[in-house]
Amino acid sequence: MRLVAEGLSAKRGEDLIFQDISFEIAGGEALVVKGPNGSGKSTLLRVLAGLLPAESGTAKLLAAAHPVERVGEGAHYLGHRNAMKRELTVEENLAFWKAFFGDFAGGQGMAVDAAVEAVGLGGIAHLPFGYLSAGQQRRMAMAKLLVAWRPVWILDEPTAALDIAAEEMFSDLVMAHLARGGLAIAATHQPLGLTGARELRMAGFAPVDAGSWA
Repeated sequence: MRLVAEGLSAKRGEDLIFQDISFEIAGGEALVVKGPNGSGKSTLLRVLAGLLPAESGTAKLLAAAHPVERVGEGAHYLGHRNAMKRELTVEENLAFWKAFFGDFAGGQGMAVDAAVEAVGLGGIAHLPFGYLSAGQQRRMAMAKLLVAWRPVWILDEPTAALDIAAEEMFSDLVMAHLARGGLAIAATHQPLGLTGARELRMAGFAPVDAGSWA
């Protein structure tokens, strides 16, 4: 499995935020997107997830069992918001996302109770999501990544509101996902503890800068 991005550019209004971004990562690899505020990190992730249109370029997920033209069809997106209904219980929220996404070809998601245990919050899935602390809410949003199998995880500042122990737990979840042949793309200002992760550095607003990656 490979995710291939070629010549991506995106605008905010009439202004280019970035242009000519190209990279390729394979199953088992992680890409960490870095750069100053306003350089387009979040916008790039939203383009990859299919939430924003690209001004130019393409991004494809090349999977032998189920190749797709739109990366978002095989991806989970975890943005700044947790995408959970505050009035519903944790269990109800996760059950909804499990049924909504289903499993992408080649994998199987966890049961809801197993996903809650995996993020270290067993025993509180019966509580309304809005009752949880900010850190607990972020952990439960991570459980959403586990209940339905998607090979690509697109993560925007995923460790926001987490303590050190939770950050380590999240790194372990991502490394386990990579070990299953999944891919991860994360935008962050903080170290994520992902061994061997590649890096894409966004260059900022200058229209001639395309960013660099290694």
